[in-house]
Amino acid sequence: MEKILSNMSSHRKELHKIPELGFKETKTQAYLIEKIKELGYKPQITCKTGVYVYINANSDTTYAFRSDIDALSITEETNCEYSSTHDGKMHACGHDGHMAILLGFLEYLKGQKLKKNILAIFQPAEEGPGGAKDIVESGILEKYNVKSIFGLHIFPGLEEGIIGSRAGGFMAKAAELDITINGKGGHGGQPHLGVDSIQVATKLLDGFNLINSKYINPLEPSIIAVGKISGGTIRNIIAKSTKLEGTIRTLSTENFKLIVKKIKDIARGLEIAYDVEITVEIAEGYPPVVNSKTYIKILEESIKNAPELEYQEIDPHMLAEDFGFYQESVEGVFFFLGSKNKELGYTYSLHNSKFNFSDKVLENGVTAYKALSKGLEIL
Repeated sequence: MEKILSNMSSHRKELHKIPELGFKETKTQAYLIEKIKELGYKPQITCKTGVYVYINANSDTTYAFRSDIDALSITEETNCEYSSTHDGKMHACGHDGHMAILLGFLEYLKGQKLKKNILAIFQPAEEGPGGAKDIVESGILEKYNVKSIFGLHIFPGLEEGIIGSRAGGFMAKAAELDITINGKGGHGGQPHLGVDSIQVATKLLDGFNLINSKYINPLEPSIIAVGKISGGTIRNIIAKSTKLEGTIRTLSTENFKLIVKKIKDIARGLEIAYDVEITVEIAEGYPPVVNSKTYIKILEESIKNAPELEYQEIDPHMLAEDFGFYQESVEGVFFFLGSKNKELGYTYSLHNSKFNFSDKVLENGVTAYKALSKGLEIL
């Protein structure tokens, strides 16, 4: 294992130096292809800048393991010796570590006798626009008869050594909400001759609060958050137009559909009541991450056999992750890999310019995959 751990550390540092945005990960892809070939595997290119490896164990069952590979438009401030060499780009979400862990897992599997087939996916564009959807549409899950898929995410909200996840809704479906209310402008001293779009906007916001409090099960988290409102020109003119920008987050597709319906119903009612025109635009993002109860149980039991790790059932998170696209096709599990280390100063959040983690996290990641592969009877 010492060689694998050393190689993972090297992979992580080299990949950290060359962060690239979604579907532009050409240097990253070239690095992955080179290292996969060195392990004796035959890498395949998919979805422009993605890479996958299929290991045939002559089984009817295939288990997939996924790593994302893209970076963010952030200027790095870690001051580490392996800092980004690409101005304005940084691996601030741990994808460099995810790649290193999956490469380390492939290296570990090289010397093992496998009972099940393995599909290792290095997926582009998780941060946007969602490369998982492209991977699914490419047909490789069906081609290789994938039964279930697994993925991890380095997470500074948990201490090193903690594996955190839960069955059911784990991460949110997200959507962007844009609303335009068109009323009728006029003099502030003659309000009866105009239609105040700002006043209608307040009614709309009140309606949003009712959706969450009266139509959604209080035990099922959902969010309708409006973060920006702009309307009117000057103080004594009735605002002809008001725009609202926000986000919708929910842990189930059913609740998302209900929220969208109610938003449109409320808008339609306000149009009739106040003689305005309301345009509602909703740009759907990633589907929710919904973990299989069966495979969460296997993960939990598997981690019990890795004494250096601890499994914790944690609360759902309203962050978004495109892993949900895979789970629309096959069962799967996504889990958090704790990276918080106060002694080393590794406490910064994801997407922070100072985000970093220790090599111990890489070791814990491959240990989790090793334990899981035994629980799945791959080994």
